[in-house]
Amino acid sequence: MATARRAVSETLRALPVPLAYALVAATVSGTVGGGVGLVLGLRAYVPTAWFAVLEVGLPAAVLGAVLGLVAGSLAARGSS
Repeated sequence: MATARRAVSETLRALPVPLAYALVAATVSGTVGGGVGLVLGLRAYVPTAWFAVLEVGLPAAVLGAVLGLVAGSLAARGSS
């Protein structure tokens, strides 16, 4: 586990700041969105709950990537 964490950390450090922020934000928001979609899908209609995961998780990941890119751009600009 520690080795994987170290590998991810080194990979993110090698990327430009805006891209690293975008990847982290997309991952976090996509995971949260997928969880919310799963709960909503299971409450609505169990056989199609998998589609609700995609229906909520993918837009959340895209929105997270855009917001992460903006935040990373601002952070990179501020540290210059």
